[in-house]
Amino acid sequence: MADRSLTVPEPSRQIAFHQLLVGARKAWLIDALKAALSRINQGQVKRQLSSQVPEDVQKILASAGIRDEHVFPVPAILEAAPTLIDYYRLLLGVSQKAFYDSRTGLGKLKSMETRGQISLAQRAMLTDFCMAMTIKLAELVRQLSPTVTKRDLAELPLLTLGSQFQGAQNVDIGKQATLEVFLAIEEIVRSHIIERDERSIKIRNAAGRLVVVSLTADPDVRIEEDFSGSMRKKVAIEIKGGTDKSNAHNRAGEAEKSHQKAKRQGFRDFWTIIAMKGLDATKLQGESPTTNSWFDVAQVLGRSGDDWDDFCSRLTDETGIPISRHPKPTTRPLR
Repeated sequence: MADRSLTVPEPSRQIAFHQLLVGARKAWLIDALKAALSRINQGQVKRQLSSQVPEDVQKILASAGIRDEHVFPVPAILEAAPTLIDYYRLLLGVSQKAFYDSRTGLGKLKSMETRGQISLAQRAMLTDFCMAMTIKLAELVRQLSPTVTKRDLAELPLLTLGSQFQGAQNVDIGKQATLEVFLAIEEIVRSHIIERDERSIKIRNAAGRLVVVSLTADPDVRIEEDFSGSMRKKVAIEIKGGTDKSNAHNRAGEAEKSHQKAKRQGFRDFWTIIAMKGLDATKLQGESPTTNSWFDVAQVLGRSGDDWDDFCSRLTDETGIPISRHPKPTTRPLR
């Protein structure tokens, strides 16, 4: 019989960290790097690396079976996937606060990591940035003992990422989840983007109309389409990070308040992205009856699963962009 005097803490923090981790894999970690490398010109990457990485370090990596670009950034990679600046920062083991401190001169690059965007001024800094990073990362490779391995590249970034997640937990895990969902939305509509700034994505849809996807305070994300000079409010999206089951219905209730406000503003479709695993679907729906589409936040952040497929389909339909790789949309009830 179990000793009732023993109380083991709940796993809610670790579940929340996993929620952020599945998103980080697609934006900042090795999975994101491999995806970016599959899209860009390998010859250009090799040329930039050959003039940048010291010969002795190239030999160490070759002996370990590690590609140079898995350790060293080059402009071609960061231009294609700006969030990967975080991959190399994490590999170096430096916190956001220290990396973007005013004394480092790197603060101008922070939006590459947090917003996935790159400006002309940032592009102009990339060559110098990559050379500066190469000096420090080369020392890391030289000093690891007995030698660097592929496993090191997968695990070393997690040591710093864990501290970063702890900071997110202490501040507001919901804000971090919202930013990562916005990056996921950008991936879906990327080929149709005509303009991107810190808080909005503008696309031209198949009908030739302007569609704006914006990060706002309430709702978290809004989708609006220009009809003859008038912005039609289409979709209000609420994003609720966190995984504490005891507080799940409160989060759904908060989403309902936002959706009710959006409804008064003229929005016609209301989506809630929230941790759904293990929850009573009927009770959740009761807390937010205005929500007409629910998506599991872990699946959206991880870009995998039925909810992710459905989210892609619904989003492409609402924005009016044809992306055939996603299945036809369905109305997703709570399961």
